[in-house]
Amino acid sequence: MSTSPATTLSSPSPGTLHRGLSSRQVQMIAIGGTIGTGLFLGTGRSLAQGGPASMLICYSIVGFIVYVTLILLGEMATQYPVAGSFNAYATRFFSPAYGFALSWNYWFNDAISVASDLTAAQLVLGFWDVSNAWTFSLALWVFLLSINALHVKAYGELEYWLSSLKVATIVIFILLGILVNVGANRDHHFIGFENWNIPGAPFVGGFGGFARVFVTASFAYGGTESLGITAGETENPGRNMPRVVKFVFWRILLFYLLSILLIGLNVPWDYPNLSSKSTTTSPFTIVFRQFGSAASASFMNTVVLSSAISAGNHALFAGTRVLYGLAQASQAPSLFAWTTRDGVPLSAMLLTSSFSVLCFGSSFIGSGQLWAWLQNLVGVSNQIALLSIGIASWRFRAAWKAQGRPLSEMKFRVGWTWPWGPPFVITAVSAIILVQGWSSVIPRFSLVDFLSFYIELLVMAIMFFVWRLPPPSSPMTAAETAPPEARPFFDFVDVSHVDLYHDEHEDAQVDKHEDEVRAQRLHGRAGWAWTLYYSVA
Repeated sequence: MSTSPATTLSSPSPGTLHRGLSSRQVQMIAIGGTIGTGLFLGTGRSLAQGGPASMLICYSIVGFIVYVTLILLGEMATQYPVAGSFNAYATRFFSPAYGFALSWNYWFNDAISVASDLTAAQLVLGFWDVSNAWTFSLALWVFLLSINALHVKAYGELEYWLSSLKVATIVIFILLGILVNVGANRDHHFIGFENWNIPGAPFVGGFGGFARVFVTASFAYGGTESLGITAGETENPGRNMPRVVKFVFWRILLFYLLSILLIGLNVPWDYPNLSSKSTTTSPFTIVFRQFGSAASASFMNTVVLSSAISAGNHALFAGTRVLYGLAQASQAPSLFAWTTRDGVPLSAMLLTSSFSVLCFGSSFIGSGQLWAWLQNLVGVSNQIALLSIGIASWRFRAAWKAQGRPLSEMKFRVGWTWPWGPPFVITAVSAIILVQGWSSVIPRFSLVDFLSFYIELLVMAIMFFVWRLPPPSSPMTAAETAPPEARPFFDFVDVSHVDLYHDEHEDAQVDKHEDEVRAQRLHGRAGWAWTLYYSVA
């Protein structure tokens, strides 16, 4: 049986990842990885700890930082769509030691995120007074393993439909939130800005409460950077990655800020059980309850539950790919580079999912408290990822200029972020990491809270030193008289000599054919319709 050239060129090699994610799926993965439990549940914690004004300001600041960071990542991911993404870029353009520490830290982030989302599912079930909610977490864990063990398209399709449900629900929430605020609620009462003027509002907890919201905002926006993680499995990355960067985050920012504004207007910061050690209530569910019957609140709570499933699915996928990238770079045991015939790194997936056992600790310390700690860990790790993308972009741009390559050879470039983009991200994120743990020190020092804010920095430092250890040695031959030497402490990459051509994406024949078809559609009689389609699909 003969094969066409397009088929031959696009056929994946055995033992490698498969480019099975379409533009439609990649866009929804970026949305789905961000619109999850951080927005649906984390906003309740943000409101209770910082008040409506702190929440709106902090989410706006972090949202802008993430948007700029996404542009910087998009430049590199379009030029070099490799597995491991920004971890690989930090290694290639900044420092192998730092890239090693970052990769393991980010894998740890994704592994903890799976546990966090399974714990969030238990909190959501509390709305219906479900006993032994841990059994549902166990069933959900098995379900996520099953989906991710299939072809990457199965993951992409599940994520697409779950994300579509969330996006549609948020649109409905925005409309209902406006109606509830102007009087279409069960009390037929105009709310306006009343909840901004109750005792304690709009800034709850002073500066400490304000600073604390940064970590929950970072947790909520977490996942956007995994746009680069999917680059290694994206069809025609030269065309699709820039489209994702340009369009997706504006939609996310719109959903976030409008939703957060309406939550702050309609839900008082001291609402019962909004955020406590034993329970957390979704502000979205509260607003749906204000609008109508218990049935509408149950519908919203079901969507929140689906967001936990989507976020857990996304975290397991991303963490698996990070560990696979580590193994490919000989920074993790080669066992984790093994893939099935469908291109799934199965052993990497099993290790990533093993951290989910943490979710069963809720039986001892309370689901709300456990989720708060896990949220802090993941939030700080997300901030380290943003910081590292800024550093990698700074060095990537420096290498491009130092070697005299014309900017026209960059496949994706956003001129208004030159040259201030990378230093802005580095400075802003560093400042946030330092100040957000204020409330764990003042007025009283809390060791557990302090560790949840800063232990990720210790993990980075430990892994940085682990890199300095001599690599594992193979049995020495007679000509070898000494074991391997320890790696240098400072191993910063010389940007004037880094290879800027290795792994650079070259469009395959099937990619070029897709571009030609797209151009014909856009310039045909129904060009306006195709323009509208490509802007949303």
